[in-house]
Amino acid sequence: MTKLDFAFWDGMGAYSSDSNAIADVYQYHLDLARSLDEAGWHSYFVIEHQNAPLGRITSPAVWLTAVAGVTSRLRLGTMMWQLPFYHPIRLAQEVAMLDQLSRGRVEFGSGIGVHEHEFIRWNVDFYKRAAIAEEVLKIVKMAWTLPEVTFQGEYFKFDEALPQPRPFQKPHPPIWAAVHSDSAMVWAANNNYHVAQNLDTDETIARKFGIYRKAWHEANHPGPMPRVFLQRQVHVAETDAKAHEQARRYILAVEGGAVITSGGQIKDTRIGWGSHERAMGRDSERPDDKQRGETMAKGRQSYEFTIDQGLAIVGSPDTVIRKLEAAKKAIGFDIFCTNHEIGKMPREMTRSSIDLFSKYVLPEFRSSRGGEELDSSVRQAVPPEFRSSRDGGKLDRSVRQAGAT
Repeated sequence: MTKLDFAFWDGMGAYSSDSNAIADVYQYHLDLARSLDEAGWHSYFVIEHQNAPLGRITSPAVWLTAVAGVTSRLRLGTMMWQLPFYHPIRLAQEVAMLDQLSRGRVEFGSGIGVHEHEFIRWNVDFYKRAAIAEEVLKIVKMAWTLPEVTFQGEYFKFDEALPQPRPFQKPHPPIWAAVHSDSAMVWAANNNYHVAQNLDTDETIARKFGIYRKAWHEANHPGPMPRVFLQRQVHVAETDAKAHEQARRYILAVEGGAVITSGGQIKDTRIGWGSHERAMGRDSERPDDKQRGETMAKGRQSYEFTIDQGLAIVGSPDTVIRKLEAAKKAIGFDIFCTNHEIGKMPREMTRSSIDLFSKYVLPEFRSSRGGEELDSSVRQAVPPEFRSSRDGGKLDRSVRQAGAT
């Protein structure tokens, strides 16, 4: 068993009912973050979306500052800050303040955004988002490392801006590139950024991470290779049968996919999802984006496809441990991010999954010794009744036939 760090993806109930006061929702998730910190998770991530239904993290730095106040070791990040929506100096200063307040626990996830309607509603050119984001990121790095920023670009101009404070981490927090396309993988590698993925099949992601590693080595960067992050939906229960029975209905629900890109409350607005039903405007027809859309559609139609292609990991603690180890070897990631909140899954069911993962899965990988086989005494931490027969990572035939609901 090899060592693996675990990140927690807090969707903040993005697709669940809004029956509770938002202050109570925030308090629940602060308590959850505190428990993750105590359980020894490596990091905690949220995502930024603007103009989204039930969007609760519209100011990531504000939220993560609150999380920093109730935790002491948990690393904190947004995967990703939507760079085209920011004044770059303000963004640099806010993240630097968060890094100081957390004493160096920030992970800076950067990205350009994918939903056209968010840009339309804020009057930002969706098709220039990559160019805008590139300028923002250049300026953020300047603000973190230089005493003054003078910059003349197409979208931003600064004359001796004096950003304060500097980040706690030197030279700055780790920079992540949340990317999907082959060309974006090469771009991330050439810039020596850490890389994150979430929506493709295991086979596709393994190929893309291979492109990233090849490009990184060819760039001849000094120092160690950046980290590789994979996020998946995860559900854990005491047995495989119970886990599949619980997860099936929520993964197959309209809200159950990793990302909603059609229908829902946005469809009923005047602007809707923008100019294309897949939400990415004419970019929806680019080969990579089109393939990913087809993958997501298949995942909503077939539970077996979702499980067999690695889009979700479901099972007892023992099964989840084995699937994670197999996926790590096949894909090559060193941070695995779990998304336990699947669609409108009830809070108590989600929390049980998180608790089982914290208690039985985390110790298996955290206790590994330099990549050696895990000590048998630690292996026995998973109770016999929580173990299952070896299924090779495929959905057990008996569970398929049960048609769990």
